[in-house]
Amino acid sequence: TGLAMGMGVGQVMLVLLAACAVMPAKDPLLNVCMDAKHHKTKPGPEGKLHDQCAPWKDNACCTANTSSEAHKDQSNLYNFNWNHCGLMPPKCKRHFIQDTCLYECSPNLGPWIDQADSSWRRERILHVPLCKEDCEEWWEDCKDYVTCKENWHKGWNWATGTNRCPWGSMCRPFNQVFPRPKDLCEKIWSNSYKYTTEQRGSGRCIQMWFDPAQGNPNVVVAKYYAWKKRSSPAGMENVTPETDNAVRVLPWSVVVLLPLALVMLPEGGRGCGSHGWGSL
Repeated sequence: TGLAMGMGVGQVMLVLLAACAVMPAKDPLLNVCMDAKHHKTKPGPEGKLHDQCAPWKDNACCTANTSSEAHKDQSNLYNFNWNHCGLMPPKCKRHFIQDTCLYECSPNLGPWIDQADSSWRRERILHVPLCKEDCEEWWEDCKDYVTCKENWHKGWNWATGTNRCPWGSMCRPFNQVFPRPKDLCEKIWSNSYKYTTEQRGSGRCIQMWFDPAQGNPNVVVAKYYAWKKRSSPAGMENVTPETDNAVRVLPWSVVVLLPLALVMLPEGGRGCGSHGWGSL
């Protein structure tokens, strides 16, 4: 038994050492804020985030004022009006508020930050893998609302200072503009999100909705995809850790256990060496 335990500890140590070998002391994809209109430069605690943004209060990229504005019908954040085709039902609006809170507050979107050619932000998110339930509940609660546009990022009539339906467009039921949950999640914000069949708690998809008392599940997800992106920047969507070239030279046991080790490593550590294990 002692021998088996010793082998187990040795294997874990090997995995951790391998982890240190293949990653930098501080991963630039983790615990970061994008360079956009209302984001802080670095994430940190915010004691009084408003209502639906409160789950991020322990470590947020948004300020209390931003979180408050995110809940308003006519928000000062972007002068965007949810009620462009009549009053948006509260059960639908809460998903758009939650979406805004995730975008403004989350420090766990680093693996999907992309350059933006916009006057109001230098970076955006692209293809964030959204959990199946988050996307489907969003669509279900909004399917009876009406809208005039498939892509809400661009093409509005801003003549009055707020978004109005462009000339000639018609207000149609949500489920005609977005026939499936996938259409809503991927098209409404220019592919900021990617529809997935991964479920909440899988560690493979970003949750808009979570209970902060259970911790932030998106920390683990960001670590997994950051590791994947480092292993194969060109093929993050299709490459699995077991087949990635960057780690193929490692022993089989290390390759299998490495993703687990990366997830278990603490965030914000001092790097590999005598003062502590490396952080992601």
